[in-house]
Amino acid sequence: MSLDTLKSAIPDYAKDLKLNLGSVIGNSDLPAQQLWGTVLATAIASRSPFVLRELAPEAKAVLSPEAYTAAKSAAAIMAMNNVFYRTRHLLSDHEYGTLRAGLRMNVIGNPGVDKVDFELWSFAVSAINGCGMCLDSHEQVLRKAGVERAVIQEAFKIAAVVEAVGVTLEAEAVLAAE
Repeated sequence: MSLDTLKSAIPDYAKDLKLNLGSVIGNSDLPAQQLWGTVLATAIASRSPFVLRELAPEAKAVLSPEAYTAAKSAAAIMAMNNVFYRTRHLLSDHEYGTLRAGLRMNVIGNPGVDKVDFELWSFAVSAINGCGMCLDSHEQVLRKAGVERAVIQEAFKIAAVVEAVGVTLEAEAVLAAE
């Protein structure tokens, strides 16, 4: 189970995804923890069992147990927050924005890893889940912490490619079952 196995499963019509997957993961300038935490969190967010099965073992081999858990926590908390805040933002009745959320989000305050890494992973998951409020919020925290735009873009490039690979492989699985 590996990045190579995942790349070999990508059909010829999606060759660009295969090349991009190799590039955004295999040639990334991100530190290993930021890279593999982003990969794991976005693999979870992609909802593709195949993508997760192939990428999680590599992430687990690179990440400390704390970072591995934190990346999973980022995917979990953002699955909730992205729906909540995206809905709040999309509703035309802005009074919802004045109401107390009433949802526990303790892991954001104490993720067990460097706050910047957790914010980057949360940002990448938010890119997949399409929550503009969360994207803006996490991007601002990252920028205030001194994270360069190029690093933030690396995270959403990884999110874009991992999501596209998941969508493509899930479609192929459905079409193969016909």
